[in-house]
Amino acid sequence: MQFFVDTADIDDIRDLAATGLLDGVTTNPSLVAKSGRDFFDVLKDICAVVEGPVSAEVTATDHETMIAQGRKLAAIADNITVKVPLTWEGLKACRALRGDGTMVNVTLCFSATQALLAAKAGATFVSPFVGRLDDIGQDGMQLIQDIRTVYDNYAALDTKVLVASIRHPTHVLQSALIGADVCTVPPDILRKLAQHPLTDKGLAAFLADWQSTGQDI
Repeated sequence: MQFFVDTADIDDIRDLAATGLLDGVTTNPSLVAKSGRDFFDVLKDICAVVEGPVSAEVTATDHETMIAQGRKLAAIADNITVKVPLTWEGLKACRALRGDGTMVNVTLCFSATQALLAAKAGATFVSPFVGRLDDIGQDGMQLIQDIRTVYDNYAALDTKVLVASIRHPTHVLQSALIGADVCTVPPDILRKLAQHPLTDKGLAAFLADWQSTGQDI
C-alpha cells in the first residue's frame, strides 16, 4: 500500500519524504489556505520535493471551468494530479483531463456506486472519505470494502482506491487488510504508525543495559 500525506506544509513534507516512505501528497484549498502562501508557489515547492503524485484541487463547479483550471494546474509539474469532485460535472471534467493524459483524483466519494462511475470516467484515483462517514454514524471502512469488491470484479477498471479522511492508525490498518491501494494521512497519523509503547520500553531497556557496560561504539 502507498502512503500519501494530506497536507500543504512543506516542512512536514520534506521531513516525511526524507524517510523514503512517502509516495505522494494530497492537498485541497483548505490545506493550502492554512499555509498562508501563494497557491501555485506551494504546489511548485511540493512537486519539487515529492516525485510521486501531488493532488491539487479545482475550485470550479462546472465542467468547462474545471477543465480549464485542471489544465492550468497540470502545467505546474508532470506529477500533478488534478482533484475534481464526484459530481456529474466533475466526472465530465475527469474524462476530458484523462484524455489529455493528466492524472485525476475524483474526491468526496461516499458510495460504491459513485466510485464505480469514477472508474468508468477513467479516474486515476478515487477518494472515499471514511472519517466523515464515521462522523455521521455510518461505517466508513465498509465503503472501502465495497469499492474494493466492485473494482476487483472487473479487470478493466484500474482506478486506485485512495482512502481519505483518515482519523487514526486503525483506519490505516483496516485499509491495508482490505487491500486499498493508497492511504492519505495527516502527518501526525503517519508518524504514529511507527510508534508503540513496547518499542519504547524495549529500547529504553537495551540502552540502559548497554550503558551499564561502560562501552561505546
